[in-house]
Amino acid sequence: MMQIDIARLAAERPDFAAIAAWIPKGASVLDLGCGDGSLLRYLKEKRAVRGYGVEIRDLDIVSCIANGVNVIQNDLDSGLSDFEDSSFDFVMLSQTLQATRHTLELIQEMLRVGREGIVSFPNFGYWRNRLNVLRGNMPVSGELPYQWYDTPNVHLCTLHDFENFCREQRVAVLERRVMTGESEVGLLPNLLGSTAVYRFQRAL
Repeated sequence: MMQIDIARLAAERPDFAAIAAWIPKGASVLDLGCGDGSLLRYLKEKRAVRGYGVEIRDLDIVSCIANGVNVIQNDLDSGLSDFEDSSFDFVMLSQTLQATRHTLELIQEMLRVGREGIVSFPNFGYWRNRLNVLRGNMPVSGELPYQWYDTPNVHLCTLHDFENFCREQRVAVLERRVMTGESEVGLLPNLLGSTAVYRFQRAL
């Protein structure tokens, strides 16, 4: 099994710590678009979670196996029909929301399969992104590392966009954390925050 550097992961992905803070020890989790399995390994180390990852890319599947992560190869845009209702305590979508094509359907499926959902995504409303657009360029940053011609991102959004979506679709936001780097942002989060993390459930 590959050794995971928890301190390095926490520095590179501050959303991991935010997610871990919301998950009780021993919870069951499903990580959608899990990449190399780093988040699941992190949560196993920090919160002793049980669960699976879903990933489509062959190289990431190999990395998940090397990381000791249970992984299922599947395309998120085809849905989560392999999973029964309320199979997990939490269904997570970490830095993948903006790359999904059928976002509404996927959020609905997350809340069918899990008791709660957690998403993190780059905030397109962050001031540096706005400045790049004003200068006539698509933003490229640590949170948005791709050029316009090779990006997998198809649905970039701001905090306001996501929260409006939740209201319209009867999704109840339970908690929100907004960060720039490792620092939490409280003032003007849609302008000053580069990354957002939300915990939500189906509205009653």
